[in-house]
Amino acid sequence: MPISRQTFGATSDGTTIERYTLTNGHGLEADIMTYGGTLTALHVPDRDGALGDVVLGFEELAPYLGPHPFFGSLVGRYGNRIAHGRFELNGATYTLARNDGPNHLHGGPNGFHRQVWRASERASADGSGLELNYLSRDGEEGYSGNLAVTVVYTLTEDDGLRIDYTATTDSDTVVNLTNHAYFNLAGGGDILGHELQLAASRFLPIDATLIPIGELRPVQGTPLDFSAPTPIGARIAADDEQIRRGMGYDHTWVLDKPSGALGLAARVYEPTTGRLMEVSTTEPGIQFYAGNQLDGSLTGKREQVYARHSGLCLETQHFPDSPNQQQFPSTVLRPGETYRQTTIYRFGVSG
Repeated sequence: MPISRQTFGATSDGTTIERYTLTNGHGLEADIMTYGGTLTALHVPDRDGALGDVVLGFEELAPYLGPHPFFGSLVGRYGNRIAHGRFELNGATYTLARNDGPNHLHGGPNGFHRQVWRASERASADGSGLELNYLSRDGEEGYSGNLAVTVVYTLTEDDGLRIDYTATTDSDTVVNLTNHAYFNLAGGGDILGHELQLAASRFLPIDATLIPIGELRPVQGTPLDFSAPTPIGARIAADDEQIRRGMGYDHTWVLDKPSGALGLAARVYEPTTGRLMEVSTTEPGIQFYAGNQLDGSLTGKREQVYARHSGLCLETQHFPDSPNQQQFPSTVLRPGETYRQTTIYRFGVSG
């Protein structure tokens, strides 16, 4: 299917930002812009065949250039948190920005979500695609090594948005890439009635600053048990220490599948529209964030005010703070190695 391109605006230094639209044979559309490699819109059908945009964001470039909670962005060099903005690698200490209380979050204030990516159209047998490339220079946001990153978005003919990530480095570094889309399968309102199922029997409990305490805790008997389909709002206000610390759900679940194997991580169903989203990934974890810190200060597409729980994130990734927690799967990338990650968000209807 054809890929269309249009100018979406320009940054403060005059750099032109392009927005590409991928379309498949069933009419699904994904809009991706070169600023932040951002997924700005994703139109999928409901049970009646009506297309609706199921991701939060803005209709113009300007709000993306200002403060926002990573709507649709590619995040890196390290998605999620690193405690105290510091880690050691090969005996050297690396100091990063503390942009989330005492911690480093999503690669820092000028991480990949604030960079302009180089784009090229990429057609394949699976569907229409867009390849994005970015070179993160040695020392950028405090990280070591020149990191060459390629991300390919493909809108597949079986109604999936596939994201393939690869990266190489010329010096030892740490890497944890993901996409930070906020989904609302109803197209508006809150996500508390969405039914979520996670293919995970354990989660990572967090401290008061949202850093994992190092334990892999069973979900059974806790409000974080989504082993069966459960409305997100059913236990989000439970009297539970982990719920209080996250102000709701803002945790990493440890997926039951083997790390590196592409397998099911999550399933989300929205009863009023019948929309269904299944998330598959090669990553060992998935961060489920219920939009707890959306506060109504941002107005997005179709004049929607983004209040608390307006969208949910399912960020496939390695574990937070892994550079400081040796018992977690390693996020170290060395010269001669290639970082690889694949995540697929597939859409359908039920009921």
